[in-house]
Amino acid sequence: QVQLVESGGGLVQAGGFLRLSCAASGNIFRSYAIAWYRQAPGKQREAVAIISAGGAIVKYADSVKGRFTISRDNAENTAYLEMNSLEPEDTAVYFCNTLRTANWATPLGPWGQGTQVTVSS
Repeated sequence: QVQLVESGGGLVQAGGFLRLSCAASGNIFRSYAIAWYRQAPGKQREAVAIISAGGAIVKYADSVKGRFTISRDNAENTAYLEMNSLEPEDTAVYFCNTLRTANWATPLGPWGQGTQVTVSS
């Protein structure tokens, strides 16, 4: 099982930029697709971006398309989520998790602590 640790969150003004990291332990990271999720207060957790194991396939939720970019570096066992043009509605705790394939499916692993992103207006 891959253990994932999210980092990079913070407080930013609307229109700003943040880059989140998802660091994995073990050497099987490259075998899994990775997805980023977020959960805002009082709302269900939602998937926002997916990247395939090799990085060739990426998918985004409509709410972040054109503003967020998911990427990964399998040599570093790390996935990233670059977030541009942030909006107050992006405020949430962000999590990463593994998937068998790059599809909007139930994630495989346990949830980590996540990283808080707060966008002020």
